[in-house]
Amino acid sequence: MDLPFVVATLTRRGVLTPGSPIRVAAQLNALRRWGWSLAGELRQAAARDPGRTAVIDEAGVELTYHDLLDRAERMARSMRAGLGVQAGDRIGVLCRNHHGLIETIAAATLLGVDAVLVNTGLSAAQLGTVAEEQRLRLLVHDDEFADRVLGLPAELHRLDERAREELVAGALPGDLHPPERDGRIIVLTSGTTGTPKGARRPTPGGFGPLVSIIDRIPLHVRDRVMIAAPIFHTWGLAALQMCLALRATIVLHRRFDPTATLAALTANRCDALFAVPVMVQRLMEVPPPDPRPSLTVVAVSGSALPGGLAPKFMDVYGDVLYNLYGSTEVSWASIAGPQDLRQAPTTAGRPPHGTRLELLDDDGRPVPDGRVGRIFVGNEMLFEGYTSGASRETRDGLLDTGDLGRLNADGLLFVDGRADDMIVSGGENVFPSEVEDLLAQLPQVREVAVIGVPDPEYGQRLSAFLALHPGETLDPEAVREYVRHYLARFSVPRDVIYVKYLPRNATGKVLARELRRYYG
Repeated sequence: MDLPFVVATLTRRGVLTPGSPIRVAAQLNALRRWGWSLAGELRQAAARDPGRTAVIDEAGVELTYHDLLDRAERMARSMRAGLGVQAGDRIGVLCRNHHGLIETIAAATLLGVDAVLVNTGLSAAQLGTVAEEQRLRLLVHDDEFADRVLGLPAELHRLDERAREELVAGALPGDLHPPERDGRIIVLTSGTTGTPKGARRPTPGGFGPLVSIIDRIPLHVRDRVMIAAPIFHTWGLAALQMCLALRATIVLHRRFDPTATLAALTANRCDALFAVPVMVQRLMEVPPPDPRPSLTVVAVSGSALPGGLAPKFMDVYGDVLYNLYGSTEVSWASIAGPQDLRQAPTTAGRPPHGTRLELLDDDGRPVPDGRVGRIFVGNEMLFEGYTSGASRETRDGLLDTGDLGRLNADGLLFVDGRADDMIVSGGENVFPSEVEDLLAQLPQVREVAVIGVPDPEYGQRLSAFLALHPGETLDPEAVREYVRHYLARFSVPRDVIYVKYLPRNATGKVLARELRRYYG
């Protein structure tokens, strides 16, 4: 990434604001010695702004950057001295969003240990498989998951919240030095179709990844940011990394509740909110507070924005919505800002600076604008492969996202869905997401999912699952006629099924396998 662009962006966002020469020197020295790992980002923040509030969580805990680093170092020393954890080991982290989660990940990277971020929605059986496949040495978990970890092997050491606090409190004095190897953060894929795979996240090599995002999403140094997206997910983790780099104050709640979130945004004077799309949808289902939060950024990622949601949200909370399209494997691919979302509410936007995006056919040739192709992405933060040794198809340095999409004449990207979600009905290619976006615009519909199911006559057919707002009704034939009016006949769902709510995983993605159980 070219230096003038980096300097201009960092200046614009306040990163290069002059400060105490002693603290600036300490900050730069921390980055020189510890690099851009989570440990390095935390150390540079503590060196530059030791007394600034780093974390506020709903339990009333409020830690400065000095306190947060001190607790992470204490935990690291105790894990090393008391539990024998050392560089190259892997520890599992089964925690919701709170200060202990940040301390645990930071402690692992201080030691050169790999931290496996475990999805809180995994079953006990899936958790056992993850522990075995990832060869976990230690599992740090919240108290609420005590029953779920009972069946794990006896030799796997477990730390609940009390034990973790005892490690922090009972740490022996000593120094920590940069490890010989960087501790990797391993994010598990969303797991909507079975046991998730571990994806190794690279350590940033400098300001480039931060600059790519904050150039398009206007975050600033010392912002106050609520991270509602789960930190075990790529988007929540990215939010944490950006917040540490920007020395932000981070507000955390263990569980998302729309009313509590709006209250926390106001009470903590938050400038930004990181969320997944279903959370934004839930915020629209409760009355907006008076006064409304003074947000300048609401950044979402993790799944597609439902059709019509973006302009409705911005009509209430202002033109502050930013939609990042990416994945665990490619990190980011494109970003849509408020102007893009006003113009085209379902767009994924444009690739940020330093990112290459191409739409290719099955033979690797670029497809023309308007034609559907496979989405390939290249940037500084492509994943390093799955922990199983598997990887993804690459072409000319670009990684296959597994998604299909198209570009319009203005260069805006539209994602049609996973390549394996597309169905062939009567010889026609059909994308369920197109039908979902249309049905989501019906005023009676709270949420919708459309999936393909086997059909003896057409090979496959579409089934629409609708959750309606309380007190609303909608005739199935009226739904079909509505789709027939706007889309081709092969896009009309043969089945219209009403459900109380859609089954989702912990990151808000709809669990299609649960919907298919309707068909036995």
